[in-house]
Amino acid sequence: MAFGMIRVLDEGHRAASPWNPELPAGALRDGLRHMSITRLYDDRMLRMQRQGKMSFYLKCTGEEAVSVAQCMALDDGDMLFPTYRQQALLITRGYPLLDMMCQCLSNAGDRLQGRQMPVMYSSDVHKFFSISGNLGTQFSQAVGWAMAAEYRKTGDIAAAWVGEGTSAEADFHYALTFSAVYRAPVILNVVNNQWAISTSQNVAGGDANPFAARAIGYGIPGLRVDGNDFLAVFAATRWAAQRARAGAGPTLIELYTYRAAAHSTSDDPGRYRPADEWEHWPLGDPIARLNQHLLARGEGSEAAHEQTQAELEDTVSRTWEEALSLGTLNEGPRPPDSAMFEHVYKEMPPHLLEQRRQLEAIK
Repeated sequence: MAFGMIRVLDEGHRAASPWNPELPAGALRDGLRHMSITRLYDDRMLRMQRQGKMSFYLKCTGEEAVSVAQCMALDDGDMLFPTYRQQALLITRGYPLLDMMCQCLSNAGDRLQGRQMPVMYSSDVHKFFSISGNLGTQFSQAVGWAMAAEYRKTGDIAAAWVGEGTSAEADFHYALTFSAVYRAPVILNVVNNQWAISTSQNVAGGDANPFAARAIGYGIPGLRVDGNDFLAVFAATRWAAQRARAGAGPTLIELYTYRAAAHSTSDDPGRYRPADEWEHWPLGDPIARLNQHLLARGEGSEAAHEQTQAELEDTVSRTWEEALSLGTLNEGPRPPDSAMFEHVYKEMPPHLLEQRRQLEAIK
């Protein structure tokens, strides 16, 4: 399936594929809810960044089905090695929305105490590895974690995500080599949102040869999936997870999706692609597609969907007000200068103790 496209939903929004995971309506509604709150959260954070409440933000608009469906197809003990556009993984695993907002604000409620730039979340409790701004690092780390899990016989697997542009990084190939040789229980995901900042995926050869096809050279399976088809993403991920747990080794999955928003708040996509391109929704809006599938199944109604959206918007709004009360980029309590020496080493070494003493002496 490296050269084809795994797709479950047809043009009538019905499941018409042997890959149909046959999920119950409750699971689909959960997925729709997670995707919806992710988009509402993203929209709110973008607006607040534009108002100067925080320094930076990255949206995942158009890519919600990738993180939500994949997370739901994995077990709670499986370790996640995300990029900076996988905030929906945390939301799906129940990480408090308030804590995510506080991390972006680097305020008094930030669990990371301002030691990471906005959107670089981390949670060991939720098996969510710290996001790195260095591209590709998580691929190799995921393989190492998976090899250790296999050695310990825990039954857990690892999953990692990179963008298609990162396929040019050495870590991408290191990970494929080691995972193939050692049959590591890991799922390596390439989120092909068609744009590596301002560079089209065509430059990386995504049209001539799908990124999933690169698995062939390493002797492992490669799947190319409609990343905006919630059911297809879930099915492919479940297949790869079952294979990994059975000791059959890694799988490379290319999730073909679309980055509907700018790369980040520091980017202007209007300078390198048609300004209205996102309005055409290549592959379709993943949230709308899943909602239409539920309606086609006779589950729910548009009125119920709109009511849920309003409730989620209210939740995001109230949570944001709570986060604001703990401070913003320019307002609220700030940590003392001496805090820069803390939480670096388990026990502070003598040279840092001396530097902290000197800092306190000049106040």
